[in-house]
Amino acid sequence: MGPLGREAWTQRLGAFRASPSAFLAGAEGEDLGRDLLSDLRSEKLSEQTKVSLLTLSLEYSDKLWPDAPAAEAAATSLLDTLVLLPTRPSALRRLLLLAATTALVSGDALGPTSGASCRLLPLLLGLASGRDLGRSFGTPSEQRHLQATACECLGELERCKPGLLAGALGMLRSLPGQTGPIQPVSLLLALVLHDTLVVQSRSGAGLQGLLVAEDFSTGSYPWDWTLAEEWDAHLKPQGPSWPTAGEEERGFPVLEPSPEDTRELKAAVAQLLDTSYLLTPVAQAQLLWLLGWALRGLRGQPPVLFKPQLVRLLGTAQLTLLHSVLSLKAAFGEALFTAQDEALLLRRLTLGAQHPALPSPTHLFYLHCILSFPENCPLGPEGEEAAPLLLGPQLCRGLMPSLLHDPMVLLARLHLLCLLCADDEEEEKDQTQGPQWFLQEVLAGLQQRAALDGGPRALATLCFQASYLVTNCLTRHSTVQTSLIRGLAQLYRARPSLAPHFVDLLDQVSPELREPLREVLLQEAVARPGESEALCWHLQMLAKVAEGATQSTTLSFLQAAAVHCTDWGLHQALLRVCRALLRTGGGDGLADLLQELARQLENADGRDHARLYYVLLSHLSSSKLGMALGPSLAAPALASSLMAENQGFSSALMVQETSAPIQLSVGPQQAKGPLPVLCLQVQALDAPVYSLELRFRVEGQLYEPLEAVHIPCLRPGQPAHPLYLLLQPRCPAPARLHVRALYSTSAGLTCHARLPPLSVNFADLFLPFPQLPKGSELRFFDELWNSCLPKGVESRVWCPLGPQGLEALVSQYLEPFVVLAQPPTTYLIAIRLPPASMLLLRLEKAQVDGVPVALRTDDWAVLPLVGDYLRGLAAH
Repeated sequence: MGPLGREAWTQRLGAFRASPSAFLAGAEGEDLGRDLLSDLRSEKLSEQTKVSLLTLSLEYSDKLWPDAPAAEAAATSLLDTLVLLPTRPSALRRLLLLAATTALVSGDALGPTSGASCRLLPLLLGLASGRDLGRSFGTPSEQRHLQATACECLGELERCKPGLLAGALGMLRSLPGQTGPIQPVSLLLALVLHDTLVVQSRSGAGLQGLLVAEDFSTGSYPWDWTLAEEWDAHLKPQGPSWPTAGEEERGFPVLEPSPEDTRELKAAVAQLLDTSYLLTPVAQAQLLWLLGWALRGLRGQPPVLFKPQLVRLLGTAQLTLLHSVLSLKAAFGEALFTAQDEALLLRRLTLGAQHPALPSPTHLFYLHCILSFPENCPLGPEGEEAAPLLLGPQLCRGLMPSLLHDPMVLLARLHLLCLLCADDEEEEKDQTQGPQWFLQEVLAGLQQRAALDGGPRALATLCFQASYLVTNCLTRHSTVQTSLIRGLAQLYRARPSLAPHFVDLLDQVSPELREPLREVLLQEAVARPGESEALCWHLQMLAKVAEGATQSTTLSFLQAAAVHCTDWGLHQALLRVCRALLRTGGGDGLADLLQELARQLENADGRDHARLYYVLLSHLSSSKLGMALGPSLAAPALASSLMAENQGFSSALMVQETSAPIQLSVGPQQAKGPLPVLCLQVQALDAPVYSLELRFRVEGQLYEPLEAVHIPCLRPGQPAHPLYLLLQPRCPAPARLHVRALYSTSAGLTCHARLPPLSVNFADLFLPFPQLPKGSELRFFDELWNSCLPKGVESRVWCPLGPQGLEALVSQYLEPFVVLAQPPTTYLIAIRLPPASMLLLRLEKAQVDGVPVALRTDDWAVLPLVGDYLRGLAAH
């Protein structure tokens, strides 16, 4: 078939972009890559149409040429097309270089045995060095743009094969002084220098004269594939990762170059730093990190080369450069920054943190830098939070928190204020404008806003966040703690509906605050009248704080409140308080109250619980009641805690450990709802089981704690009873569940048993996305696909099919998650992974023994799990 026209290519490219997978699975999909490479040489197509074709190859190189042989052939064809271009200026040269590089990289064809690689590398090095390669590679006016593009391509190849261009360091050093683009050449040189130092330090070798320019005109090549293969961990330059002083002892590689290599290395670093002001702020930040790492890896070499740059960088308004300066300070400390530099930098941060025209994210950045400021000589132990020593009262005055600030800015400023109060332990009591006084005023304002009846929940949340922050930072500051406790007590008095927040706060704070706060809240709860509308909140608070308290006032409150408990919820809240009192031994007053509740409560369940608590109180000693009612079910301890005057009565009360009377297994899963649900099947084995309670514990901290499951009765021979266990993963990972059963027998005995552990597989966490309107599936999937990058990750996996075929495999395992299907060739699959991740799969045309799967996810940690899952489908 001859070359296509512009209109035909426009329609073809539009159809491909609308659904790449569907187009490639169709009749025209197989020939798209071949036609594209062929028509790039056609004189009938305009240059603009060819630009569209090359742009498509850059965006979808992995789909057009998915394997190494196809990528190799495509790169060879693109290089041939480049050589055949006419001598006039053309926009295609840069795109052809980028397309050839992308094809080799995405197809994993880059290597010493690749003919296209051996052609591309000398071409790129020649263009990057500015050497005359003949008129076929463009006019002199194009050389500057081609040089920049060649540097970008070489940088991409170096990132894929770190150390590949180590032999070209000497040549690259000579480029910044020549006529040509500064930024791409500087970044390329810094990247190659960084990778070379990493590889050479790990192998124990020196620079071996690599920084001295060599002549490669005799046929030798400046790249070394064996050196690139020694790279065992990709240390990418996307973010700073400075080695500390102690990392050398822990095995961090430190290079010891010869004096000649040291001199050349310092000259190369100085050369790049002298021209760094010509780069964009983001490029400067990357360059500073790369060069700082290179110099930090030299044993005994002071970082004086960075000193001239500080005059310019300390006054920068660019956040990226300011962050780079702080990273340099954290790495080199007083070896690079004097006390005057430190004071100036801290003043810059404080002024930026209070600038009224800056947005909240920028304010938060400055405040975070102040809170984490790397001091030259910190006084406290390593890792301890403290305000910077040079942050005096004059600088702090503009950083005080205000109720008008954004919540996150307010909390950050409050954090700084707490650190100032911690340093001001000897503040005079008559000082009315000190940090402590200001802190108490801010807390009082937050508490007043949270106490507004019907006020927004966000104000209450902010108040408790601030309270937790203060308790963490000022644990041993008695004045502030006393004021905080008093304010929280007033807040509870004004708004008892905040009881859940108080319960959470008591769980989180340190014991130094927990006990006095518990006593104050107990007094506030029992002081309120029993007929109050807030009775349910008072009972919830008492269930948390009543344990270990003096029982007289609490029992008086409960006796008055029992008359007003008219529904099941209030009954249960009242009994939870009784249970808390039982853990500390109870007393005569509690026994009288339980007897009264066993007679008067309208709910049968409540009466039974009250009667049970009374029996336990009557027959167990006070020291054993807490063990019996605690969360643990240790059978020997419970057995020894019972009174043995009557052996039959003792056996009836004993919780005995037995073998498992039930069989618990994982049933077929149902992927629906906001959270994954594990479907369980439970059957009684030999005897009936009554009041069964199953308790689950997850190994590690992968999931939130699981609720217990209750079953009234199980009998042998009945169909398996389905149970639905709600899972709340903290990360999308498989887990192992340990199961305990507490139950009653036909003889009235209470027993407990350990069941075999259950496995939660990775696929058990899969959830589908909501049902989409007809016709919007493709657009929805493409939006999800594009949203995964750049923070996520993309990969390709080979999924074996086995004898069942692609359509049967999808139908059996992935049917609920299919967004768009064109059987039997293409499937678009979207899976939600709780708590907040997703997995996207593109199942392409099936081969003889498997199917290639392109996948993207916003959580890189699930990649090994996804690979194991897909490869294991055929074995199921």
